[in-house]
Amino acid sequence: MSKQTAVLIVDVQLGMFESTTIPPVYGGNELLARIAALLSKARAAQLPIFFIQHNGDKGHPLEPGTAGWHIHPAIAPKERDVVIRKLSSDSFKDTPLHHQLQTLEVDRLIVAGIQTEFCVDTTCRRAFSLGYDITLVSDAHSTWDTDVLSAVQIIAHHNKTLGGTFVRLKRESEIQLIE
Repeated sequence: MSKQTAVLIVDVQLGMFESTTIPPVYGGNELLARIAALLSKARAAQLPIFFIQHNGDKGHPLEPGTAGWHIHPAIAPKERDVVIRKLSSDSFKDTPLHHQLQTLEVDRLIVAGIQTEFCVDTTCRRAFSLGYDITLVSDAHSTWDTDVLSAVQIIAHHNKTLGGTFVRLKRESEIQLIE
């Protein structure tokens, strides 16, 4: 039986790239280019695309209604795309995401976005628990340096931790959506 695939872009919002309170996400330009390429493939294959938009608290770079809250214009949703707003790291918690995916009979997800160790990780693990077959685009998720690990180390660690157990890893260039 053929599986229905959807693309899930997590929290790629302007405040992650342009903020007065936090530095830009690691490798932001490359991240945007890879996500744009992924979206182009998904649109050519007429796959459903879901953008997850985080609603931050007052004063947060992703506070609803502020400039930083909007999905980055380089990958802005198109008319057919679905935008799901969330309040936590889990894209499924208290959102209609799972119901909408079920309605479309989606059982495969391709995931990219921000922030590797929070929203991307939590969303992948929750999707796995809900029975989805997940491909994490290994070079299309990002984060920031911490006082313990660099962004590069965090990304590599999560690719290693999630890969093979919770997700299948593929680089953006390896994603083929039209046969």
